[in-house]
Amino acid sequence: MAPRPSRPHRVRDIAEQAGLSEATVDRVLNGRGTASVRAVRSVEQALLDLDRQQSQVRVAARTFIVDVVMQAPERFSAAVRAALEAELPGARPAVLRARFDLRESADPAAAVASLDAVGRRGRLSHGVLLKAPDDPDVAAAARRVAARGIPVVTLVTDVHDSGRAAYVGLDNAAAGRTAAYLVARWTGRSRGTVLVTMSRSSFYGERERVEAFVGQLAREAPTLRTTVVSDTDGLDATLAGAVREALARDPRLCAVYSVGGGNRAIAAEFERIGRECRVFVAHDLDVDNVDLLAGGMLHAVLHHDLRADMRRALRQVLRAHRVLPGAPTSVAANVEVVTPHNLPARLLPT
Repeated sequence: MAPRPSRPHRVRDIAEQAGLSEATVDRVLNGRGTASVRAVRSVEQALLDLDRQQSQVRVAARTFIVDVVMQAPERFSAAVRAALEAELPGARPAVLRARFDLRESADPAAAVASLDAVGRRGRLSHGVLLKAPDDPDVAAAARRVAARGIPVVTLVTDVHDSGRAAYVGLDNAAAGRTAAYLVARWTGRSRGTVLVTMSRSSFYGERERVEAFVGQLAREAPTLRTTVVSDTDGLDATLAGAVREALARDPRLCAVYSVGGGNRAIAAEFERIGRECRVFVAHDLDVDNVDLLAGGMLHAVLHHDLRADMRRALRQVLRAHRVLPGAPTSVAANVEVVTPHNLPARLLPT
């Protein structure tokens, strides 16, 4: 049905964005009958998404809807969302819109449910950008989506045997080796222990980073040991206790390689007991890390351009639909080392 003149979006567009039927959306918008709390929230979020992406709408161009299924701390998923929405207006030659299913905890069952929901939408989805655990059930769900003609592009961390069209994100092994090189040089290869923190060992990309780091550090600085803390989801509340226990166990713990985030909590635990963290290397220029880097708590951040990742990911979706020439291709980004001295001016705290 036609929307009211005061409403800037068609019911059909809202329904596609929310993944609901037009009848359900109409009930929510006009208060006809009853609608579940979940449906109301989905429509509200769809309207917010469409408002942000309205500059994308052009006449006589095909519209592609991409579903983003991501399990990551809010600070990272927010950065990904901002990067993707910044790239949507420049997408050519199609109009692209994005729907977001974002969760903070790594949960294979939830990822399966999200992927199956995309599959049930069928033609209402044209691609999936996926960050999820490397789990057989998740892989099977991704294959089901791909079998419906919906290409899956894995982001940041890959999922084995998933039928995905491409992987886009950091070269994780190179990042781990780079972190080991920095830690070895900055500690002077003295004796001590390096704390390695992961959000979830089920994320393949994080395992790649850690395995490369441990192997390279053994070659670069054989007098340094490593201890690994995992399965905290990279959340400050859960990570703080794990780091506290690691510091209490090992008085020689003097450096950190943070693979999965939660760096405010890590810095706070060192400060709480008055122990110097001689080298602190982390990933991603999110809001927390920019602040910690500018304040001298972090010594280096291993960064890659999320907007470039999103641009490449969207390109692979369009290639899968033959809108752009060429086959979908995995693209691993090079790592950039950012210190307090080359922090981009636009990211400095005001």
